[in-house]
Amino acid sequence: MTDILDGLEISWVPSITEVDRDEWNRLAKALDFPFLEWDWLRLIEQSGSATPESGWLTAHLLVRYENRLVGAAPLFVRDQSEGEFIFDRVWAEVAQKGGIAYFPKIVGMSPFTPASGYRFLISPDVPGKRVCGLICHTLDRFCAVNGLGSCAFNFVDPDWVTEMEAFGYAAWKHQGYVWENNDYRDFDHWLGTLNSNRRKTVRRERNVLRRENIRVETLTGYDIPESYFSLMFQCYESTNDKFGVWSCKYLTPQFFEGLKQSMLENLMFTVAYRGDEPEPLALSMFVFSGDKLWGRYWGCFEEVRFLHFELCYYAPIEWAVANGINIYDPGMGGEHKARRGFFSTPSYSLHKFTDPSMDLTFKTYIQEVNNLENGYICEMNDLMPVGRLEEGKD
Repeated sequence: MTDILDGLEISWVPSITEVDRDEWNRLAKALDFPFLEWDWLRLIEQSGSATPESGWLTAHLLVRYENRLVGAAPLFVRDQSEGEFIFDRVWAEVAQKGGIAYFPKIVGMSPFTPASGYRFLISPDVPGKRVCGLICHTLDRFCAVNGLGSCAFNFVDPDWVTEMEAFGYAAWKHQGYVWENNDYRDFDHWLGTLNSNRRKTVRRERNVLRRENIRVETLTGYDIPESYFSLMFQCYESTNDKFGVWSCKYLTPQFFEGLKQSMLENLMFTVAYRGDEPEPLALSMFVFSGDKLWGRYWGCFEEVRFLHFELCYYAPIEWAVANGINIYDPGMGGEHKARRGFFSTPSYSLHKFTDPSMDLTFKTYIQEVNNLENGYICEMNDLMPVGRLEEGKD
């Protein structure tokens, strides 16, 4: 499907593999957000993780000028919301009660990736607002012609929200966590910003692991042994199995195997061993780019007290300080994050409904919903164990 407007050519592709890797990444890499880069999206698709059979029909929108890619929107047509981590069941119920079809819908995001940073990929040498407006207009028409209930963008770049509100999208606020590096010299410098009780707790938890002869390594890129990727899938699988019907097991073994061919430069593992044993006791996987770090997956082969906190919070913070990381997003969920130095912060999804009455309903009530979420964010930040910087104490 192709349309042409004032020299800009619009087209849809059913697979990221129909776009040249270098051409796509010329736009994507400027964002320092690996989850929108060609390799990540290709791996999600070709590993069998996000497929039409699993409810993800790829429909990426491209904008070209004189045969050069100047804009792109990673998009998926969906008949459900599983794997989005935007829990929109309440809005689906509102639509159903009003006799309005909620599905199918079209969604812009990196599948199974609740990390903020989505936005359209637009070349800096073209009028960005014009390309953005053209994409939005095309999506409006696509939804109307094909009977889609809405268009949504999940976990968007917060700086993009105001721009998209001008095109009729309304922002829904969600609570998330973040650690920020305030020019810490080392881990103890950061630890000194927590209150006395929490400093003691962190040190006690780490000392328990030392007494149990647990050693931890941080590995990046080509230092990660190839065998660890299949182990990481096993950890991912076992962690999700513990949650039963609440699990989020969407990725295939092929996805983890593919990471070692295509994403090594962006990967960091924290690995725990018992003593001198060569086989890992537990692993956590992270993605990094520029000055940002994202926690992704974790699991263990043996339950050990406090090991989750070490591999998912303390060791990554230590690595972040040593490697110039300014922002660490540890992933969703868990009040224990607030008690271990992670601030609650808003993330955003953007929504626009095809049916005018549903769109009006959403825009009428979303501010009230957002106010409630603001209250929850404040509650979580009240749990923060923030103290005076007291170096050398405790």
